[in-house]
Amino acid sequence: MTIKILPPDVVSKIAAGEVVERPASAVKELVENSLDAGATQIGVDVRGGGVSLIQVSDNGIGVPRAEIELAFQRHATSKVRSLADVEGTASLGFRGEALPSIAAVAEVEFLSRTVDESAGIYVRLLDGKVMDEGSKGCAVGTTVAVRNLFRNVPARLKFLKSPATESGHIVDLVTRLSLAFPEVRFVLAVDGRGILHTPGNGKVRDTLIEVYGLETAQAMLEVEGGESRNESALLVPAVSGFISPPSISRASRNYYSFFVNRRWVTSRLLSSAVEKAYQGMLMTGRYPIVVLSLSLPPQDVDINVHPTKREIRLCREQAAYSAVSKAVSDTLGRSAVAPEVKSRPLFSLATQPTQPTFDVGTASWPQAASPVSPKLSSNETGILDTRESSLPVLRVLGQLAATYVIAEGPDGLYLIDQHAAHERVVFERILSQRTESAVEMQGVLEPIAIELSAKQKETYDSRGEALAEFGFQIEHFGDKTFLVRAIPASLNSDEVSHVVREVLDSIEDSPIAERERRIAISIACHSAVRAGQVLGQEELRELICQLENTNSPRTCPHGRPIMIHLSSGQLAREFGRA
Repeated sequence: MTIKILPPDVVSKIAAGEVVERPASAVKELVENSLDAGATQIGVDVRGGGVSLIQVSDNGIGVPRAEIELAFQRHATSKVRSLADVEGTASLGFRGEALPSIAAVAEVEFLSRTVDESAGIYVRLLDGKVMDEGSKGCAVGTTVAVRNLFRNVPARLKFLKSPATESGHIVDLVTRLSLAFPEVRFVLAVDGRGILHTPGNGKVRDTLIEVYGLETAQAMLEVEGGESRNESALLVPAVSGFISPPSISRASRNYYSFFVNRRWVTSRLLSSAVEKAYQGMLMTGRYPIVVLSLSLPPQDVDINVHPTKREIRLCREQAAYSAVSKAVSDTLGRSAVAPEVKSRPLFSLATQPTQPTFDVGTASWPQAASPVSPKLSSNETGILDTRESSLPVLRVLGQLAATYVIAEGPDGLYLIDQHAAHERVVFERILSQRTESAVEMQGVLEPIAIELSAKQKETYDSRGEALAEFGFQIEHFGDKTFLVRAIPASLNSDEVSHVVREVLDSIEDSPIAERERRIAISIACHSAVRAGQVLGQEELRELICQLENTNSPRTCPHGRPIMIHLSSGQLAREFGRA
């Protein structure tokens, strides 16, 4: 094929594909323009996941009448004059690609007025071409309306997720920007519903209240790590922000918010630094809520790595890593508090021994009836009948460290994680009940109030019926506050808020089958007996009996092993008998 220069319309669409990956990308570019314009109030209104409409309004300085059409030309920007400006820019957007890229794949209406002008200038563009322009009355600032995004790029439309998922990405974006700019009042509406309304008073904690709810925001720990000089006389980054105490955690890293010179970025380096500081304080698979800002000289940060500018490079990565890790560690150290341990019985037995009982002298025991599964049975000797099970015949010996069940099998010793085992039992029971439309639920004596984040509220509004199908009865009570009136029968009321938030974080863009699995996993995890909980001998036997009747008794729903096995041969070799 011969080499040819691409037509301008093709070049524009390629550039648009780099900058505008999805509706949230367009929102990001427009809001960042508003922030760079000095806006103190920014309103975002989206419909149809941002495909039907994205409207961003601000009270910034506006665009002069003579520069409106120029703003929609490629490589046009007010923020860069030379290469040195690129290397030391402190603005959020500077490439001059946002407006022309958006206009190339959508219908755009642009209305702006500066303080020196008596009326605003209005421009309407279609496929990047000006179709209409004139004067209109408006307040000082800028309003950009983007309609029918990707109207002429059907391939991009095909790969977008559902409107609810795309709206969720937009909510997440605006939420992060509101945390980076607490002095700006953000108002976000999705399909006519108010989702976010920050105070804009400059106080990060007050913004956290709006984003994560009062209870979580009040518990957050303030991080303060000022600039200093290290041994090499290099400036150490200033670190500030908020982190959650170990008692508050989430099931994913989605609650990490890192800002470098107020730019929201993703960084494995910074994530690793935080996790090092929390090492030993959180269970495996649990992560803190993190809102951290790093201040660095602009020339020490390369923000021109990716078109969306979400990824960055730092000149002194080790200094940044150490500064973040130390600031978080120091904050956790100053606020160290022993967690409250809540214990509850696993089964409703007539007697509850307060210490584990080891019965190694006999192979038989009385079998207690279980109110949890009447369908389970064992033979007269109490040894499990496992002819149709993947588990061997096990004889329970006792409990180790109030965490592991010790059992003897025909081919050696078994140590069984009591939490993982019970989690498997509850998980399969929940899914079975869901399949048979016979989910067991219980009412709560007093409604449980839960505050959701903006993104969680958006997920609940679009997919809340999934929770109802598993035994939750939840109703709106205010803006982002909800009342829980009924819960799954296996779940303790103390765990309700954790489960609801965890579920809403995990089902945002998952298909129905995976969504149901994730809900069942979360309920099972928070319903299962904990490590460190003392169980009586009868409870241990009943737990093994229930595990024996599951379909997958060797791994928990998360995929972790439930048991480890020391064969008779291994034991003989260790004791010098082989």
